[in-house]
Amino acid sequence: MANDLPDRATDLRVLRQDDWDQWYGNLLRAFGGGEESAEERELWHELADFDRSLGVWDGDRCVGSAGAFAFGVTVPGGASVPAAGITMVGVAATHRRRGLLTSMMRRQLDDVRGWGEPLAVLVASEPTIYGRFGYAPATFGVSAEIDTGRVRLSVPDGTDAVRLRYERPVDALDACESVYARTVPSRAGMLARRPGWERVWLLDAESDRGGASPLQCVVAERDGEPTGYARFRVKSQWTDAGHNGQVVLQDLAAVDPATDAALWRFLFGIDLTTSLKVRGRPVDEAWQHQVSDIRRCQLRVRDSLHVRLVEVGAALEARTYQAPVDVVFEVEDEFCRWNEGRWRLTGDAKGASCARTADAADLALSVRELGASYLGGVSLAALAGAGRVRELRQGALAEASVGFGSTVAPWLPHGF
Repeated sequence: MANDLPDRATDLRVLRQDDWDQWYGNLLRAFGGGEESAEERELWHELADFDRSLGVWDGDRCVGSAGAFAFGVTVPGGASVPAAGITMVGVAATHRRRGLLTSMMRRQLDDVRGWGEPLAVLVASEPTIYGRFGYAPATFGVSAEIDTGRVRLSVPDGTDAVRLRYERPVDALDACESVYARTVPSRAGMLARRPGWERVWLLDAESDRGGASPLQCVVAERDGEPTGYARFRVKSQWTDAGHNGQVVLQDLAAVDPATDAALWRFLFGIDLTTSLKVRGRPVDEAWQHQVSDIRRCQLRVRDSLHVRLVEVGAALEARTYQAPVDVVFEVEDEFCRWNEGRWRLTGDAKGASCARTADAADLALSVRELGASYLGGVSLAALAGAGRVRELRQGALAEASVGFGSTVAPWLPHGF
């Protein structure tokens, strides 16, 4: 594909092995120039897919980068849909406002379409950047700082039957990965990962701990089988009045409610601590309904996974719908023109079909609204209330909004 760069002195090309150090160095500089441990740098080098990564070069200097991991993203109905996890996007400050980012996004989406992946997803460093390329926030995460000295947790029956044990994080890795794999189909937005990703959760540079302990791990089991885990750090703090330590949760997964409650109860009760800090958890997670005082949990909600439908028809066919839908969308997509036009979606809880049609449109919207609502966490009715979806047939909005919904909130379990 020919370069489409406004400055002909620059060259957009697929990343080569011997260009990695400069390519990655440009990325680190674009994100502030912080240092990384040799272990972390080596791991990202191993995880990178060079054939799916792009660089922009000005002479012999890398001035732009963009990568795309290969994931499976769980969609409503439980299917895992191939998706490009857009990552490592950066442009040198010396080369801003010259169209480099637009050129990389253009080439990247063309490539994703060529790879046969109907979705592209990303975590946005700045949400305002990616809307013009068709991405929209589709999942949200809750962060909290829970006053465990005052807040109590009520737990369901069966919690006491769950056994917990400390394990070294490296020794528990296989058990944790088996649990994670079992949870992937349970929520839209979760990621099925390629081998090697499990090592990311063991990175534990002292500079990243914020004064807390090395990473700790607790594994939950029932009848000798692992059913959950929590990985966390403890930050010891003391005042004249006594201990004031904090538990900092890295990640937690459980295959059933009793295991989930047992892990949260454990985190609430660690000796010499009075608070629990969590980040990016599901917005409907059970502990929020088990605490005695939600106000003392200081909840904050933030956008998480941004979704872009690369192939509208294939993407809408890949998920199911919690109520029957038969609706014609008039889709606008200025960046990927192949998606523009009318699409008839028919589907229910068993499956769906989506094909081009000449029938009159029922709803008019852009590909961004389809991306926002795709995983069931953002209502089409709410988007209509914001003026971003137009109802052209009375009743179509309610029908589509209910159908696109999800019984559990979509969630991105980790960044990339």
